[in-house]
Amino acid sequence: MAATLLVTLTGRDRPGVTSTLFTALSTQPVTVLDVEQVVIRGRLVLGVLLEGDLTKLPEVVRDVARTLDMELDLLPGADENDPRRRGRVVVTVLGAPLLPGAVAAVARTIAAADANIDRIVRLASYPVTGLELEVSGADPDRLRSALAVTASSEHVDVAVQPAGLHHRAKRLVCLDVDSTLVRGEVIEMLAEQCGCVTEVAAITERAMRGELDFEQSLRARVALLGGLPVSAVDAVRSQVELTPGASTLVRTLKRLGYRLGIVSGGFTHITDHLVAELDLDFAAANTLEIVDGRLTGQLAGPVVDRAGKADALRHFADEAGIPMSQTVAIGDGANDLDMLNAAGLGIAFNAKPVVREAAHTAVNVPYLDAILYLLGITREDVEAGDAADGVD
Repeated sequence: MAATLLVTLTGRDRPGVTSTLFTALSTQPVTVLDVEQVVIRGRLVLGVLLEGDLTKLPEVVRDVARTLDMELDLLPGADENDPRRRGRVVVTVLGAPLLPGAVAAVARTIAAADANIDRIVRLASYPVTGLELEVSGADPDRLRSALAVTASSEHVDVAVQPAGLHHRAKRLVCLDVDSTLVRGEVIEMLAEQCGCVTEVAAITERAMRGELDFEQSLRARVALLGGLPVSAVDAVRSQVELTPGASTLVRTLKRLGYRLGIVSGGFTHITDHLVAELDLDFAAANTLEIVDGRLTGQLAGPVVDRAGKADALRHFADEAGIPMSQTVAIGDGANDLDMLNAAGLGIAFNAKPVVREAAHTAVNVPYLDAILYLLGITREDVEAGDAADGVD
């Protein structure tokens, strides 16, 4: 095994530190095995792993440290055939705010799983704080289960995903609409227009108790809307508000070449408008039957139910030529579960407990663009893209 030396410089960051160190190293018969550099609030930590003839190297780097007025740490060792342990995963931590105790709890959980944190990168500092941890030596399923408990107790969001290409290779994102892409439930807004909110809510409650399946409950609620003029539906459509961060999420993903779709247990009268407004690629929803300018209280065509949402995602992926492993699905309700489980990454967004427990991961902060951090996209990258395109 060849001799190695880990050289670490710590101190005030300024231009020329890296070039000064490597210029000095170039005078020595060594090769570079690894480099890590991070700057936090003007403080630089620069580590270089070197291999070769180390006879004069300590003296050379001590001169560099004195010249730069930086602290120096030297750690001799031996080369390893595989310095990074197997079982690599990416752990994303989101908090608003993110407290030191939460970070400590996440780190303890990782250590208790006999895994190691190799690197930490900040993804965002506002409106949520996001960190990405590269972890090695982990059993992904065991670590995911343990961190889910930690996330709940510390009131943070924690996602565990395989590292490498699987983490970076997502190409299609499909979103639920009501209470995910948009605020609130459209059918309840329609019920307000015809004065049947109480009746609609009662049917929804029966469905939640398992007394009705989704299609039964939907048809029963739509029946109560019979006679409502299309103008009232148009009024509701104009009142629909996007979830905070939705525009940023869509804009950023489209900038990166992602395909985007929406799938809804709601109605095409709303989703068609969203497709046009956000320039989405795919959509699937239910169609309200309209005769002589009024709702009949019936649906036209098949119902997009729980299974239908998963089928729609598969159809979108097939049409785009994208494998299911490279898809992301986002939703909040039980009728989203098949879709979330079918996707390469299923995300429960501000979801009910049963959905959070069954999805691959959960996001509970109220900003939809926090999804970007699970894809390894930083707030800095988002803002740089917006600035380049002239978006305020």
